[in-house]
Amino acid sequence: MSHDVTPPTDSPFRTEPTARDRAPQFVLPLVVRIEKADPPARTDALETAARAVLVMLADERSVGDGEWAEAVRDWQDARIRKVVRRARGAEWRRAEALPGITVTGKAAEVRVFPPVPLDGWPKELARLQVSGTDLDDPEPSAEADPAAPVLWLSPDLDMSAGKAMAQAGHGAQLAWWELSDEERAAWRDAGFPLAVRTAAPGRWTELTASGLPLVRDAGFTEIAPGSCTVVADHPALR
Repeated sequence: MSHDVTPPTDSPFRTEPTARDRAPQFVLPLVVRIEKADPPARTDALETAARAVLVMLADERSVGDGEWAEAVRDWQDARIRKVVRRARGAEWRRAEALPGITVTGKAAEVRVFPPVPLDGWPKELARLQVSGTDLDDPEPSAEADPAAPVLWLSPDLDMSAGKAMAQAGHGAQLAWWELSDEERAAWRDAGFPLAVRTAAPGRWTELTASGLPLVRDAGFTEIAPGSCTVVADHPALR
């Protein structure tokens, strides 16, 4: 089943027009560092992007009376959009100078910024390219730890790395919403361990029917509206 927020007919990932579409639209910007000579591995970038979303949601500036809290609330009240852009060299240094959080993986670096209006990107980020985030895994990924959260990607969709990073972020966010305060704190205190893997076709069928949080993409880019992209398999939600 797909994840729904209250009321259940007004999910941030439904494709039918809802009150969320009439609200002012915001986007969560993520920038991945891709240097020509040393790009990160694809899975590393996906996992780092998912963790970056969680770090933003858990940051004290994003909740209560924090300086980013209003922007985060406005973003979550509308469609939950994330856009991944790439930067290198001086572009990355300019992005790092803006308010945000840089999260590092094995080698990947992703900077997440507080949500901005859909048409109100800072100029330093607006000029960055969305395309060109085609990354590869030089070696097969190890088996995911069954005791840790896994964000399972659909085996049926061909997504760019940037698109897949955004979808992994969606899955992480849905898992975060489903957890109790205690479970969230435990995940945060552990450093948000997680894996991103592509499910085998038979396993994907089981996962989409399991009741775990399921991302149905709104179809703004690359894939058809309503496509099931990610299942968030957190041990506390099984």
